[in-house]
Amino acid sequence: MRILVTGGAGFVGSHLVDRLMKAGNQVICLDNFYTGNKHNVLHWMENPDFELIRHDVTEPILLEIDQIYHLACPASPRHYQSNPIKTIKTSFMGTLNMLGLAKRVGARFLLASTSEVYGDPDVHPQTEEYRGNVNPIGIRACYDEGKRIAETLAFDYHRQHDVAIRVARIFNTHGPRMLENDGRVVSNFVAQALRGNPLTVYGDGSQTRSFCYVSDLVEGLMRLMNGDIVGPVNLGNPGEYTIMELAQTIQHMVNPDVPINFEPLPQDDPKQRQPDITLAKTHLNWEPKVPLKEGLEFTIADFRQRIQS
Repeated sequence: MRILVTGGAGFVGSHLVDRLMKAGNQVICLDNFYTGNKHNVLHWMENPDFELIRHDVTEPILLEIDQIYHLACPASPRHYQSNPIKTIKTSFMGTLNMLGLAKRVGARFLLASTSEVYGDPDVHPQTEEYRGNVNPIGIRACYDEGKRIAETLAFDYHRQHDVAIRVARIFNTHGPRMLENDGRVVSNFVAQALRGNPLTVYGDGSQTRSFCYVSDLVEGLMRLMNGDIVGPVNLGNPGEYTIMELAQTIQHMVNPDVPINFEPLPQDDPKQRQPDITLAKTHLNWEPKVPLKEGLEFTIADFRQRIQS
């Protein structure tokens, strides 16, 4: 198949490109390199089935494709909050343009949505029926509400124009090629530990997250795209850890001598986050296979190579 991956030079996007290329597809990678990196897809540049286009999804583009994986959008608080208007434009205009393209060429469209649509949840764990607790005027709203409107657009194109859509709600993901300065908790802790700096825990560290290894997530995205369920479908690892547990795990794995420092909790930071993956198990026969510690070993090795080389 001829497959478009928006944000394909990013962390998750480039791993998805790898899988799609290895499966024998023709892949077009679209990226504006705001958080993506050409090095992530450099190994495919000489392959005639691969094409890299520098393009911003807020502008329309005409391509002939069979499927669209729409991943383009900065996903870490540091990057999406640094230019919040651009972030919400990417979620709204970018999704609108890609859905328009899917409608024109009859392509199947997968939206990479996020667990952030649940906001600071008062239901635990989160099922797809839960409608969320999001502050529409808070500092995270450019991303949270951006992805909520992207889901709205996808379902309206599905109902009004019969576009074949799939919606994935992605929970915390980690692995090689994460940006070490993206401000997310795994990359923060790993980079700080490797540099011998204190690990920064926000709040008292009792807030919880679930961490999915990137290969598991990519498998889930591909099963969703090629399956029969529209979604939304939660994709994440249901193993729940406190931030303090994660900090201590990475501290012991990288540098037991680094201290842990505590900073105030940022505004609207979710207190708990854990996916209910019953839908994914039932309809996609999918669940994560890589345990947290094993995945962290791969992530740490990749960071070590970049930071200490």
